This record gives sequence, C-alpha cells and structure tokens, in this order.
Amino acid sequence: MRPDQLRLLVRVLVFVLLAVLGQMVFPALMRPFGDLLVVAALSSFAAGAVANAVLVRGWESGKPSEFGLGWSRDAGREAATGIACGAGGAALIAGISLALRMATFEIVPTAARGWSGIVSIPVLAIVLLFGAVGEELLFHGYAFQQLVRGVGEFAIVLPVGIVFGLAHMGNQGVTLLAIFNTIAWGVLLGCAYLRTRALWLSIGLHFGWNVAMPLLGVNLSGFTMGVTGYALRWQTTDLWSGGAYGLEGGLGTTLVVMGLFFLLYRVIPERGSL
Repeated sequence: MRPDQLRLLVRVLVFVLLAVLGQMVFPALMRPFGDLLVVAALSSFAAGAVANAVLVRGWESGKPSEFGLGWSRDAGREAATGIACGAGGAALIAGISLALRMATFEIVPTAARGWSGIVSIPVLAIVLLFGAVGEELLFHGYAFQQLVRGVGEFAIVLPVGIVFGLAHMGNQGVTLLAIFNTIAWGVLLGCAYLRTRALWLSIGLHFGWNVAMPLLGVNLSGFTMGVTGYALRWQTTDLWSGGAYGLEGGLGTTLVVMGLFFLLYRVIPERGSL
C-alpha cells in the first residue's frame, strides 16, 4: 500500500470510528431530553460535527471549507436552490395526488397529533435542519470527500448511497421500495456534492424535502409529526402513497428523484459557472 493510500485509509477509518461512537453515545445522552425524532436528529448532527471537526483539526488546517461548509457567494444560492427543489418535489407528489383525487386532507384530532399545535412548526423545522446537516456531515462530509479525491467520484457515490439507504432499514414502516428510494436519494445528495464541491446544495435538498413532509401532513421516513392539525389521507395503494413510511416509500418519490437528477445536471449550474 502506497503512503497516500495508507493515509486515506487511516483517515476514513478514524472518521467512521468517531461517527459510529457518536451515534452510540449521543442518543444515550440526549434520550431524556426529547422524543425519538429529536434524539435522532440532534445525535446525527453532534456525531457528524464532532467527526468532521476532529479530522480537519487533526490532519488539515481546521477550516469549514475542508469538509464542504466553507461560505462563498455561491453557498446561499445553492442552499436556497436545494430547499426549493426538495420541497417542490414533495409538493408536486402531493399536488398531483390531490388533483387526481388519490388523496384528501383530513383534520387530525389534537390527541393524535404528536407534536401538538401550530407553534411547534418552527421548532420542528429547526430540528429537521439539524438532522439534515448532521446526515450530510456523516455521509458526505470529510471522509466522503477524501474518498472522492483518492478513489474516484463514481466509485464512491453509489456505495455511500447504499449505506445511506441501509441506515434507514430500522425505521418504522420501511419497505423494499422505501429503501430503494432512500438509496436513490443518497446517490442524488452525493452527486449534489460532486456538482458543487460543497455541502450547501445537498443540505438544501435534504432539508427542503424533509421539512415539506410535516407541512403536507405525511410521514417522514416512518416518523409521524402531525404539527399542522391535518393529514393527507390516501385513497390509493401503498405503492404510490408509501404507506406508514411516507412519500419516500412510494413510486411518486422514485419519479421525483429522477426529475431531480435531470435538474441537477441540466438546469442547476456548477459552482463558479455563473
């Protein structure tokens, strides 16, 4: 093994070790302070932040740009574009379903809402933002970026996307189609990094999609949030609706992810191309 290959292997292994330890330690520490969704989101953020910070402080100069979070004139545009595309894709599925009478909105009794009350929407949005940033740091942060440089772009994107999908296998209501769609999302988010060489677009896509789910009244990866007081009730099969897993378990998401790939490579500009 060449010295550069050995350095890459050591860095990736240290990153993975820190990430795994973080995902074991932080949920245990945070469990008394919130429900499962809050614990999962904040634990992912904490584990991702610690793993990236330790590696860039230990082997690099410690700048956020060394794990994809350097701020530039493109960063805000990329984040906003990602949010619009992610939320727009979810809204498109819901809009078509409502127009074709495949679904209707239904009032949810207060006792069954979970995160009860409209005041919880900003809090939930912040929690989901932390969760999106955390997952991007874990799956497409320093280790992913080092592997892209050392091994090759498309040799790494698919394996990491598969790991991203398999990491959701324990979620409630999961199906084979849900895992397939989540893997496709993982590949899309990895390609968003390749397109921009930063995490802002992938964070925007991730957050925009996630935050749209509770606003549309549907489950997010098996989590029921119910903050709006209404829910999307389906008059179709789980093949389209995704069942208990949410839209990510349905064919609508499969089609939307294909459309987002098209936008990524045909419409969204590469960083520095404007």
